[in-house]
Amino acid sequence: MVKGDIDTYQEDGQWKTRAEGNQQASSTHDTKDDAQARGREMAADRGVEHVIKKQDGTIGEKNTYPRSRDPRDIEG
Repeated sequence: MVKGDIDTYQEDGQWKTRAEGNQQASSTHDTKDDAQARGREMAADRGVEHVIKKQDGTIGEKNTYPRSRDPRDIEG
């Protein structure tokens, strides 16, 4: 099983998910919501961080799985 964070990003008009270190996307989707859902599943299965990027490529959100591994000590 591949270890590494999971990225959700847009490329060539489609939303994709990819494990860190992979050159190719693991999955391709028509909507950001679908790609995020798949990325969340992949990150939870691997116990890694899910990085969700905006259309412009900047980081919009990061989620750590399981939550207990989140290094940020922030409530909410």
